[in-house]
Amino acid sequence: MITFSDRQLRIPKMSKPVYLVTGGMSKFDRAIPEKRTEELCVDALSEAAEFIGMSPYDLKKFIHSCYYGHFADHFGDQLLGEAVIHDRLGLDPLGNVGIKTGGATGGSTVWEAYKAVASGYSDCVLAMGWERMDEVPTDEGNNYIACAADKDWETPMGHIYTGYYAVMAQKYWQVFGKEEDSFRRTMAEIAVKNRGYAVHNPHAQAPMRITVDDVLNSPVVAYPLRALDCCLMSVGAAAVILADEKTAFELTDNPLRIDVTAGSHTLRPADRRPMEIPLLPNESADQYADLEDRFPGSERYPGFTGFLAARMAAYYAYGMTGVTDPSEDLDLVELHDAFTISDIQTYEDIGIRPYGEGRSYVESGDCYHTNPNTGNPGKLPANLSGGLIGCMHAVGATGIMQVIEVGQHLWNKWARMHGDEEKWTRFNRQKPDDWTDLQVQGAKRGLAISHAGVGSHVTCTILQHPDHLLPGGTFK
Repeated sequence: MITFSDRQLRIPKMSKPVYLVTGGMSKFDRAIPEKRTEELCVDALSEAAEFIGMSPYDLKKFIHSCYYGHFADHFGDQLLGEAVIHDRLGLDPLGNVGIKTGGATGGSTVWEAYKAVASGYSDCVLAMGWERMDEVPTDEGNNYIACAADKDWETPMGHIYTGYYAVMAQKYWQVFGKEEDSFRRTMAEIAVKNRGYAVHNPHAQAPMRITVDDVLNSPVVAYPLRALDCCLMSVGAAAVILADEKTAFELTDNPLRIDVTAGSHTLRPADRRPMEIPLLPNESADQYADLEDRFPGSERYPGFTGFLAARMAAYYAYGMTGVTDPSEDLDLVELHDAFTISDIQTYEDIGIRPYGEGRSYVESGDCYHTNPNTGNPGKLPANLSGGLIGCMHAVGATGIMQVIEVGQHLWNKWARMHGDEEKWTRFNRQKPDDWTDLQVQGAKRGLAISHAGVGSHVTCTILQHPDHLLPGGTFK
């Protein structure tokens, strides 16, 4: 049985508040042979500079240290790739470091950059991530990615992450989905929603107008997961600039407060020890007292059905920022939908729905930009970027992309960044005739989850407009 000391459960408190100043992204695709990795990184930094009306040359004058994320050296056939990118960006001799935490690499990169500013080490930092996944065949790429699992324990199960998640999907479907066909259709609705939102995103790799039946009839990868349930292998880069308050307001008149936390859990899901469910502010022990009666087979937490790392990251983040109920305090979320089942699991881990009831977030329509049941705005829209399923999973850039996407809503700039005709043309993509502005009106606060492996590393980033900070956080 896992237990925690009070010291381990202490809510982190930074020395000073940190602000998101700007962010930028390259195009994302399965292959971008016409551009080198460093060119994609330049694209991301250039968009970040342009967003606040600066040139990259002038923006670089503010940067004091740099944090770079890319998951697999194998993909780019370049060890210490962060040093190469740092050099090509013209940022030598500033201090820099590379970060690798599997699928959470982007989020972890922002976490490290955040701590550098919060500690006072730097007043302005660059956090950048990328991945080059088009120089190896898909099967070889999947092999590299699966090497991030515990090779002694998980590799014999199939050496592909879809296989690992298929086991969790089967268990979740059995326990919380009660083996109902309707639950499998709810999973498919997530893929339909996210790929559909990607249609309106010029950065997105896989925009698709599909149906639930299209998902259910797509090829099986590892049962019950099918091809359209799965995230993408991508190429691309993303970058954000974080700064202390004084520097942030020198760079822009509209920075956003940012807080980043993290959790972890063993790579070996079958070896995860049971524990009491750590409660979030909107939960009570009573609501889980009859969990096993309602859902036979749910007696072991977290087992195969939840991600303790996501629960802990949210626990710390909510304490830092004053979130008491994510469905009430947040206006949108970007979640790590590596697979449709992991999306549902995360709804519960971060308290959008109680454990066992994640499917209701989709079925209620709360997770949509426009609720399909009522025609009204969704209560808490999720993955309006298209997520990992529709937009991209260029691993080192993914968590950073999510933060930027949330920020654009809080800045009320989503349409500017996604509807720009010049950008659609530059990316050689056709803007749809029915392009829709997915801006969340009046958005004040949002959350992004960056997730690795089968929940081995997770970061939780919360952005707040400075005029709408929640009471009760570690900074008033």
